[in-house]
Amino acid sequence: MISDAQIIFRLLVAATFGALVGYERERNNQPAGLRTHIILVVGATLAMTLSINLAMEFRPLVPNGDPARLAAQVISGIGFLGVGAILRYGTNIKGLTTATSMWSMAVVGLVIGAGYYLVAAFTTSLLLITLILINFFEKRYIKPVITSHLTITAVDKREMLDKMRRVIEKHAKIGAGISIHKDLHHKRAKYVMTFKMKEGDLIDEMLAELTELEGIRVINLE
Repeated sequence: MISDAQIIFRLLVAATFGALVGYERERNNQPAGLRTHIILVVGATLAMTLSINLAMEFRPLVPNGDPARLAAQVISGIGFLGVGAILRYGTNIKGLTTATSMWSMAVVGLVIGAGYYLVAAFTTSLLLITLILINFFEKRYIKPVITSHLTITAVDKREMLDKMRRVIEKHAKIGAGISIHKDLHHKRAKYVMTFKMKEGDLIDEMLAELTELEGIRVINLE
């Protein structure tokens, strides 16, 4: 069986490894940061050590006891916990990387609980390299595409939509569908559309050109 001293040592190792990845997530303003990762890895480690000890302690009564039974529940349960780290901003989704890091660190906790310290250290280092270096590479060389909603209220004229499309398509790619709502009483129309553009592109220039169009009354960008 795993002694109490060994369990405490493994919990301290788990807290350290969880803090390393959690700190990186905290620096990037993610919803699951330092404390979440520490608690997550510590809990997974404790579940693994308890699972092993229970299987060994009751082996005379249950010779076919599975030391991985609790560990299996941790792996499936973390999937539900990770959903809480995924946020939706309009058509953009944020938090998938944090959710996957939480799941991976839970497995690291199980590995530490089983006593495989070198494997746990290597996995944590690999995760940190992925999170830090790949993040640097993506920000410098790969510009993500951002999807935004644009709602424009304008005077109801036949050529208004074509004018707006020409301006927007100079800077971005318009989505498949455009919704048009007409107010016949006030002779106005509301145009709702989505567009995609790379992060770092000057969206202010597009908005400035739209405001210069005659007949534009309200522009709402989400």
